[in-house]
Amino acid sequence: MSTNSTSSASKNYLALGLKGIAMGAADVVPGVSGGTIAFISGIYDELLDSLKQINPSALHTLFTKGIAACWTQINGTFLTVLFSGILISVLSLAKVIDYALETAPILVWAFFFGLVLASILHMIRTIQGWGYKEFLAVIIGTAVAGSITLSGATQLPTGYGYIFFAGMLAICAMILPGISGSFILLLLGLYPTIITAITEFNIILLGIFAAGCACGLLSFSRFLSWCLHSYRQPTLALLTGFLIGSLNALWPWKQAIETTINRHGEEIPLIQENLLPWVWADITSQSHQLLPACALAIVGMILVLGFETWSKQQEPQASQLN
Repeated sequence: MSTNSTSSASKNYLALGLKGIAMGAADVVPGVSGGTIAFISGIYDELLDSLKQINPSALHTLFTKGIAACWTQINGTFLTVLFSGILISVLSLAKVIDYALETAPILVWAFFFGLVLASILHMIRTIQGWGYKEFLAVIIGTAVAGSITLSGATQLPTGYGYIFFAGMLAICAMILPGISGSFILLLLGLYPTIITAITEFNIILLGIFAAGCACGLLSFSRFLSWCLHSYRQPTLALLTGFLIGSLNALWPWKQAIETTINRHGEEIPLIQENLLPWVWADITSQSHQLLPACALAIVGMILVLGFETWSKQQEPQASQLN
């Protein structure tokens, strides 16, 4: 391989790793999906197709043709670089995001709101031709995601069986643009448990959660890949609806109308309602921070659109990673 080819491949690996870092950052946040980042960055189809290749056929290739052939079949380099970026991001940003949500929740949620708004615009532009199927899919997706965000958080037992089940469910949401796996964990009452496990590096609990994620990821990715290949436009419209419905969860100004105490003795909201900024300020006697919140929402939108532009610039060289 020439020096120029090596340099180009290294840049591609770096770009892919950065996309993984962005996905990991999104997956840590309740309401933002790593699948959205994967779609915007242009690697969504390749991610699903690569995961789909991890099956009994790959094992047969491993034992009959060797490690190299199996690695090529599952697109191993792509998956390794991407998931390394995701892991680095999750481990490094969990504490930061947890602290930011505690100290400046309105500004943080406004930033996330802007991220998803721009993601919706991207998805709408991606759909080629709008018919009744696409409009119906958007309505269904919005209704489903909206109903999830309107559901009250529950307090399930935190036994290992529930942790495994939560991993399966959360990872399915994480690879769907618009539905956040972290928000699913929040609804299950397990978000603080998983965040604490990450920050304290609880190997046993994280191992069980990761096993559940692996099972859910390998099974659900095949179905989602089939949907995109067989019914691409309606599926994209459905995912757009998921994004629209998730906006309810990201509205910065909320009032808890029912709360509960989790196993750490912390008060968490069960049911919340969205309020206008000035109404929220009157009720809480706090500043609504509307101007800085709007500014951060705009910053979030600019980041997504900038990330989209940067990702498109990487596409001509992406084939060198395969």
